[in-house]
Amino acid sequence: MTGLPLSARHARPLLPVALVALLAGCGTAERIAQIGSPPPLSPIENPTAAPDYQPVRMPMPAPQIAEGNANSLWQTGARAFFRDQRAAEVGDILTVSIEIDDKASIDNQTQRSRSGSEDAGLEAFLGYEQSLDAILPQAIDNENLIGFESSTSNTGSGSISRGENIELKIAAVVVQILPNGNLAIYGRQEVRVNHEVRDLEIAGVIRPEDITSMNTIGYEKIAEARISYGGRGHISDVQQPRYGQQLYDIIFPF
Repeated sequence: MTGLPLSARHARPLLPVALVALLAGCGTAERIAQIGSPPPLSPIENPTAAPDYQPVRMPMPAPQIAEGNANSLWQTGARAFFRDQRAAEVGDILTVSIEIDDKASIDNQTQRSRSGSEDAGLEAFLGYEQSLDAILPQAIDNENLIGFESSTSNTGSGSISRGENIELKIAAVVVQILPNGNLAIYGRQEVRVNHEVRDLEIAGVIRPEDITSMNTIGYEKIAEARISYGGRGHISDVQQPRYGQQLYDIIFPF
């Protein structure tokens, strides 16, 4: 240490700081700061205030003017005689039942074979066919001047097998009322177990008539449904390749 210049002795302690700054530029400083701690949960926010939120735009029918009914106990547009407790306004909450049990199996085989043969000759051409010996000194058969043969054979096979089984329930919030009365909903749920956070997110468009009397709706009745179920934490980090490996898989052409 005494043999190093003064500037070098001061620069060496700065190396870890420079390394941390470099990692921060790669977006890993936050993850490094969380080493030994469980991943934090996201704060509860207004989904419509998110920077990437986009209002739902769907095909709409022509607007209709509601006609009043004089001396009637039935309110125009009401879905029941008594007050409806189901979600109908922006900010109302309903429960979405997700029960996905899909299986698919595809097995294709293709085999193709083709062969061809062509022969061409010149038996007579105004007597000049005999002059071919002067042009081509090799032995020539005028009846078999050109011969062509080809054969191809292709064999292909493919197999796909997948299965998905998800049973969840999540509360969603009405974030928008479309002009035709349909409701745009959005819901998110986070569950942390030890050092792993499981994220469930759902969004889509529903009809008020499809909401049951228990204020629930099945996922199969959600139009333009977007369902995301994943996680983040130690287990998720181990299950995915490293960043360098992912980059290599993208740019490597072979």
